[in-house]
Amino acid sequence: MTAGAHTPQIAVFDSGVGGLTVARAIHERLPWCDLRYLGDTARLPYGTKSAATVLRYAVQVADALVAGAGKIDVLVVACNTASACALPTLRQRHACPVLGVIEPGAERAIATTRSRHVGVIGTERTIASGAYQQAIGARAPDVHVHALATPLLAALAEEGWFDHPATDAALDAYLRPFLAQPATATIDTLVLGCTHYPVFKTALGRALGRFLDHEVALVDSADAIAEEVAGVIDDAGHAPSRPGRIALYATDVGERFDRVGRYFFPTTDVVIEAIDL
Repeated sequence: MTAGAHTPQIAVFDSGVGGLTVARAIHERLPWCDLRYLGDTARLPYGTKSAATVLRYAVQVADALVAGAGKIDVLVVACNTASACALPTLRQRHACPVLGVIEPGAERAIATTRSRHVGVIGTERTIASGAYQQAIGARAPDVHVHALATPLLAALAEEGWFDHPATDAALDAYLRPFLAQPATATIDTLVLGCTHYPVFKTALGRALGRFLDHEVALVDSADAIAEEVAGVIDDAGHAPSRPGRIALYATDVGERFDRVGRYFFPTTDVVIEAIDL
């Protein structure tokens, strides 16, 4: 990139800290891009709210994030619930490419499964929307989708209990009856349909091993969406110059957001600030 050239600007938002898994994957893939992340921590979780409320919140957050950054090259909706409820509206409102996490996750699941039985865990709103079922069904009608709402997991992630006895107990309570059914017992792929959930990969591996006698691949949308973002940035003709700047914002910054934010981005150069919508 020549001197004075535009540094790609990537904006990412989620209801809380979960989307930091996506933000980190994007930063690792495109470390020369400037990255702005906004977690709507004052109003989380989105997954238990109505579709109309999620849409209103997503529009407010996206508008604030874009307005505060000047030119944005890509806007990433890192929240599965917001992706399910607000993506078409956000694409109409913003001139830059707007990417959600559901389509990349669906495509990765289809490419991964061999049994053609795929499980999806997510928030109540994401599962009720049928977004993953529709996205997978439209691309691969032969794949059977088994969806399960696991809303407590988002709260455990926000608490930072990534590998904790309470997390093991919650996973047991959710997965034991789910995987006891003959059809769901055949899944060989499990989509982590909430950006909070990748922090539970270790705990999920233990839980799945207790209930199934075969290996289950975990599909995390973070890596897939990072590749999509890279495609948009690369197509625009950008190239590395300096290390990208990272700014993390939240509608309610407290010790928890600061702690988890620095877990994903452990450097003193990261800006963590409150933002007023």
